[in-house]
Amino acid sequence: MFSYAIYALAVLATFAVGLVVWLAVHHRSRRRHGALQDLLDHADRLEIDLKDCRERLQRAHAVMSVSPDLPAAGEVEAQHALDSGLRALLQQRLWIRDKAPDASQRELDDAVDALARARQQLEPRLRALDDAQHALDVAVREHIHRDF
Repeated sequence: MFSYAIYALAVLATFAVGLVVWLAVHHRSRRRHGALQDLLDHADRLEIDLKDCRERLQRAHAVMSVSPDLPAAGEVEAQHALDSGLRALLQQRLWIRDKAPDASQRELDDAVDALARARQQLEPRLRALDDAQHALDVAVREHIHRDF
């Protein structure tokens, strides 16, 4: 009788340890999968934001340009900044493709944080661009109304 109780306890302890190990591995796997998904989502959103910014700048510069064949003041610098951002994003996407599958959780979390910070830094610039576009639209409308 005593040996059956010890055997049952041993089986129960083994099952409990196995369950704890399985839960830990499952949690780690879900966390890793979540970090990879966050990384891809942030990269996609940053790319959309950068391309949106480029389109807005091109529209604004087209309105301000005296000659359509010549770049407006600041247009070249803005284009270089956006191109640089897109190149950095491409480097990040290459890292995701080549290194993320074997990266540590810390490396994945750091990469997610870096992309999130980049988007946070871009957001005020996009808002300022919206404000500038609105002011430009108002100025153009006022100029048109004065001429007529």
